[in-house]
Amino acid sequence: MDKIFKGVLVGNRVFIPDIEDSRELWSLGFYGKPLGIAKPREPDFDKPLILDLLEALYLMEKGILKVYDNGSELSRDDLLNVARKNYVDFDLRYLVYKDLRDRGFVVISGLKFGVDFAVYRKGPGLEHAPFLVDVIKAGSKVSGDELVRAGRLATSVRKRFIYAIVDGKKIRYVLFKWFKP
Repeated sequence: MDKIFKGVLVGNRVFIPDIEDSRELWSLGFYGKPLGIAKPREPDFDKPLILDLLEALYLMEKGILKVYDNGSELSRDDLLNVARKNYVDFDLRYLVYKDLRDRGFVVISGLKFGVDFAVYRKGPGLEHAPFLVDVIKAGSKVSGDELVRAGRLATSVRKRFIYAIVDGKKIRYVLFKWFKP
């Protein structure tokens, strides 16, 4: 794509103020959310798009987005520094976000499920997210209680639970399949 979208950093989000650009960027891969619209099904909204810092950095690295703050263009490192100040373990989460996006998945926040990401094969509105992904650093301990929580959560919302285990730049995905004995 030759078009470069313009976003404005506001706090810990990036706004795409132009409505046509917002619709077009959303249509590229369900990036962001239109202001005040929880689950858009079509790109016919008339609101600016709000991008999470993960999405903004990813799009910036792909050469699709330029981000401005107080009229000045931010570099990748500038935006990365903002993200690191606003996210715990941003680098780990971003590595997983980037890997999943590069594999063709649609990745959105999993906050409402208590995990890092909800992951779609097709996209929101086209299907329910089949996967919930939590990011952990290699060597981290996961308690039995946490595994039970993950299992109960995933089965109650009919999703598969995945730990994305990050070791340096390497990611291992561990998918849990729950069964009744």
